[in-house]
Amino acid sequence: MLLGSNYPSSSLNDRALEMTLRDRRRRLANEVNFAVVLWSGRGKSRNFPANRYPFRASSHFLYFAGLQLENAAIRLDNGQLELFYDNPSPSGVLWHGETPNRTELARIMGADAAFPLAELPSRAKGAATIAVQNDDVRQQQAAILERSLSPLDDLSGIDRQLVRAIVKLRSQQDAGAIAELRQAAAVTIEAHKIGMAATMTANTEAQVRGAMEGAILGYNMTCSYNSIVTVRGDVLHNERYHNPLNAGDLLLADVGAETPGGWAADITRTWPVNGTFSATQRDIYDVVLAAHDRAIAAIKPGVEYRNLHLMACEVLAAGLVDLGILRGEAQSLVEADAHALFFPHGLGHLLGLDVHDMEDLGDYAGYGKIGRGVHGLAWAICVCIVRWRRACW
Repeated sequence: MLLGSNYPSSSLNDRALEMTLRDRRRRLANEVNFAVVLWSGRGKSRNFPANRYPFRASSHFLYFAGLQLENAAIRLDNGQLELFYDNPSPSGVLWHGETPNRTELARIMGADAAFPLAELPSRAKGAATIAVQNDDVRQQQAAILERSLSPLDDLSGIDRQLVRAIVKLRSQQDAGAIAELRQAAAVTIEAHKIGMAATMTANTEAQVRGAMEGAILGYNMTCSYNSIVTVRGDVLHNERYHNPLNAGDLLLADVGAETPGGWAADITRTWPVNGTFSATQRDIYDVVLAAHDRAIAAIKPGVEYRNLHLMACEVLAAGLVDLGILRGEAQSLVEADAHALFFPHGLGHLLGLDVHDMEDLGDYAGYGKIGRGVHGLAWAICVCIVRWRRACW
């Protein structure tokens, strides 16, 4: 079914989304001269089929479609978008309420045509794609395209051209993306402030986590990753929340919000449980803050991420030398990786529709050795404190 001016957007927000999506597919058409099919994916179940995890669409689908549609696909060709999606069943209305039908969804995203999923195979031949994470959907992709899908580290032909084009587009955020990212950041900042206030009366990490995630849910957003709220910040992916909060502890909170459209925030902060840093904690905090501020001041077009990372490492190393924790000259210590005992990760990472934006695309998006598993400078506070204490015991 073709769509046109008979189906105008229903609100100014819909119109803004439609124009943003049209511009993105126009820019994609400037990079590739072949058809592209992207799938949204399907939800996963836990324990039994009806007990489902919340659905989150593929970020590559979201970038061009803008809507969290389960079991949907889009075909992009020469700036045009076709939506493939089955209308909800009557029984689905009973369980989940009324939802927009295919025509309404197509209008919101500014699609040029909309079809049932059954019509996708006849229009997908010869198209490029990016494999989704879900194994069942990946098998469906291969069957519809009538070819095997290569792993990301062995891409060739039009699939590799597509990945490179998407990395180019998504590496520079447009106005629509920036607006979403600012919303996510604002809610995340509010959640961290609420977490700091809750710490004063909380007894466990879990209570602070609950206050922070509750603030995010209160804005109709979700967490963009599993929250880390812990007094054991030296464990980089600590997702346990049972530890008691004691005076003298530092609490690390790595918590971020995600907008309904899938755009993510990621903020990590460390604060004293009793509201006051000890002298040692303040010294370490100031060293980390100095590296933080120097890195931000040095950011400008043309500056390589690696150089920013190494500069932050040298600031940290110099500060640790001043405190008597390390001995030597800062640059030499960094070259010998001595700083990595206290700063065992990277300066940061891309941020967008994924909290590590496009990390599924690996080295195509610049995730080399320094980019994988990165966190940020706030982690260095707890890591420095804990490992300095262990070295002194």
